[in-house]
Amino acid sequence: MSQQNTLARVDADLAAGRVPMARQRLRGLVSSFPYDLTLRRRLAEVYRLYGDAAEAGRWAYLEEDRRPDETAAFEARYGSPARRMRALAWRGPEALAATAFAGERLAAVRTARAEELGRPVDWDDPASYEEDADEEHAPDGDGWTVGGVLAGLGCVTGTVAFLAVWVVGVVALFA
Repeated sequence: MSQQNTLARVDADLAAGRVPMARQRLRGLVSSFPYDLTLRRRLAEVYRLYGDAAEAGRWAYLEEDRRPDETAAFEARYGSPARRMRALAWRGPEALAATAFAGERLAAVRTARAEELGRPVDWDDPASYEEDADEEHAPDGDGWTVGGVLAGLGCVTGTVAFLAVWVVGVVALFA
């Protein structure tokens, strides 16, 4: 379905009061066309209908005329640069941004994350900026964990119970 057809359906959904469907369609369009700031603006407007300032701020974050309260709510919900990078759902270099302001905002978020990690990060490689990419947040891979031990004991218990039922069934069959 083309972008124009989908936008026509979004308009029809909104006119009919089907806000969740309009939101879903717009999310799909933003995913397919991450550089289109008009789609992001429309999605922010839909989130305003929900009264969700953080999500409205998320999708209007690259707009020069964004609302300060929504921006603050977005930044509070997505507190770290890594979480903001993921939330903005951008792909490619900042040069693809439709406006200089959007490019500057994207570069600021990416630069903040790169400074936290002490190395470059890339919009096209989420693994380069994810929270667990930072070694101090990385889980320790050595040794046993309580969760691992409990999971192992659960598997052993389940296997023993299965075998016990099977043996009782075989004995009952031939007895």
